[in-house]
Amino acid sequence: MHRLSHPVSTPNPVTLLDPRVKLVSALALLVMVVSCTGFAFPLLAAALGLALCLWLGVPAQLILVRFAEPLFIAAVVLLLKTFFSGTEPLFSVHPFGLEIVAHRDGLAEGGAIAARIAGAVAVVAAVGFATPFTDLMAALAWLRVPQGLIDVALFAWRYLFVLFDDAQVVYAAQRNRLGYAGFRRGLRSFGMLAGALVIKAFDTSQTITTAMVQRGYDGNLPLLKHRPFRAEEATASVLFVAAMGMLRWL
Repeated sequence: MHRLSHPVSTPNPVTLLDPRVKLVSALALLVMVVSCTGFAFPLLAAALGLALCLWLGVPAQLILVRFAEPLFIAAVVLLLKTFFSGTEPLFSVHPFGLEIVAHRDGLAEGGAIAARIAGAVAVVAAVGFATPFTDLMAALAWLRVPQGLIDVALFAWRYLFVLFDDAQVVYAAQRNRLGYAGFRRGLRSFGMLAGALVIKAFDTSQTITTAMVQRGYDGNLPLLKHRPFRAEEATASVLFVAAMGMLRWL
């Protein structure tokens, strides 16, 4: 559970930064990455984010899991843009007697989109690995994000791992009873597992709601109190954003 929620446990200069400073810097960098039309700056942001994740000591396997889905989407966009968009022929392939033409300008456009996807995902992943989830939600509350959205995110984050632990228990019991010995039996066992989790989630929500109301819950969750801004952290953040902005406009 700890590995899934916050893999970085050792103190690090980045993890010790004020979450508000990291969040504002990441948002500014995201705007620059998404608005960039070239390749260089998004790829630079992706390299910096990946290097930061490795410096934080995040396992390579977990990094691959986080990056697998967005990189797959980026690859699909690149292929679609290359073969179905553009006017300058680059090369052609003939599968099953059909001619499919790749276009140079489509490849350039798709590569730019893929680079922006990679850069944005790397920035978000770096901030997520370097900041505990509760601190990140507190920083979002400081940015005046609606309280209801933050409450829902906190509840979902907390009880996602409870359901994950329950799913592991049920899955282990099914495995011990040969519930996955065969394709049809595996599908049936998986359906029973999903149904059990839905019922468990509904029962848990009712129990937790009753318990919180009895303890004075009025619809607002108390979040962490922020310490005062440190001048060195704010200065470093401004210098970093300014440097990345200069690279963005070069």
